[in-house]
Amino acid sequence: MKVVLQRVSEARVVVAGQAVGEIAQGLMVLLCAERGDTEAVGQKMLDKILKLRVFYDDAGKMNRSVVDVKGGLLVVSQFTLAADTRSGTRPSFTSAAPAEEGRRLYDAFVAQAKARHPQVQTGIFGADMQVHLVNDGPVTIPITIIGA
Repeated sequence: MKVVLQRVSEARVVVAGQAVGEIAQGLMVLLCAERGDTEAVGQKMLDKILKLRVFYDDAGKMNRSVVDVKGGLLVVSQFTLAADTRSGTRPSFTSAAPAEEGRRLYDAFVAQAKARHPQVQTGIFGADMQVHLVNDGPVTIPITIIGA
């Protein structure tokens, strides 16, 4: 499972001109399920995201988590994180989970996130989405979890 995590001061996802998910301070979570991923992998990913210290403390050091700052999570499915660009000029997405499996893993991740964190918003799986965000810092962190 791959994630690109962005610390944001605000973010929203728009589908067909309508905002479907929106947060103030928090983390934008661009999530890609890959072939072979399981719900246990998603749980490990969520554990990492909720504990990752990427928000400043009073001394200006990144020592606080999204839980500590009571920030939101905006979870957006993004299979393009599985892009393989090693050959040619057209990316291959063969390592991405098939759509049905990707949706199941995404839905399971979101359900776990909502059970463990009070502010969780989402995009719409498989939709053409426009993502608007103000990356705070900027802080952008790629995370890959393999196996569980």
